[in-house]
Amino acid sequence: MGAAVDRQDRLEGWLAPFRTLFTQPTWQRLLVLATGAILTTHRRTVAAALRVTGRGEDADFSRYHDVLSRSRWSALAAAGLLLARLVATFVPSGPVVIGLDDTIERRWGAKIAARGIYRDPVRSSHGHFVKASGLRWLSAMLLVPVPWARRVWALPFLTVLMPSQRWADRRGVRHKSLVDGARHMLLQVAKWLPDRRIVAVADSGFSAIGLLDAVSAHVCMVTRLRLDARLFARAVPRQPGTRGRPRRTGERLPTLARRRADPATPWSTHIVTDWYGQGERRVELATGCAVWSHPGRPVVPLR
Repeated sequence: MGAAVDRQDRLEGWLAPFRTLFTQPTWQRLLVLATGAILTTHRRTVAAALRVTGRGEDADFSRYHDVLSRSRWSALAAAGLLLARLVATFVPSGPVVIGLDDTIERRWGAKIAARGIYRDPVRSSHGHFVKASGLRWLSAMLLVPVPWARRVWALPFLTVLMPSQRWADRRGVRHKSLVDGARHMLLQVAKWLPDRRIVAVADSGFSAIGLLDAVSAHVCMVTRLRLDARLFARAVPRQPGTRGRPRRTGERLPTLARRRADPATPWSTHIVTDWYGQGERRVELATGCAVWSHPGRPVVPLR
């Protein structure tokens, strides 16, 4: 009994920064759910958390479900506090690297209204398309080297449900894509960390002109660009007395695919010290500056 009380006090000390977000009854139930989520070896559901803590047969078990469905507390505020704690612990100085990625939770049932049918990134390949039914979540993660691990870890602090197109059509609301969700997330992170340099890393699914233009003033975005993207040189400054609208771009530049195949492209060799935890890796890089432009879209400078 004494050991259980000691664990409860230690957990309450760890979660103390979040205490102000909850009422006293909700806070006590949250401590029970957090303990159960740590101890359970099954799926981390409310029922599993209650069973492992010996409260599965309590008469007020439904109150624990209300913590996630009815109790009034801000998940966004909790995410901001969690990010602040992670940054203070692992990145007290230097740039803050944020990873963005989506994942599919395979859920089904009459009450799972926001689910949709998506491409399964794990079982699909370039020549084989596999569908998966479930909920799509978009997660923002702090990428940091953890002292006791050999790789950079992704520590999630904000995860948002991205409902399907069918869900939005049934409710008559505008469907929000992954790019929309990423824009809101990165701008929110910039508000939470106004004095830090933020670098966001994402795959090619987030390589969109609208997203890069919206966050470029606050975040350095690193993503994989299309090999056939329309690249231009920067526009030449206007001469005094020139008529007409100023040019948005300069001359057209070769695409990345053409530049890669061009024998005249200058390449430089670099050593990556920790390549996915497998030691050093020799890579060849060709770098340059350009602007990415598409008719009717903003002009985005990039390197």
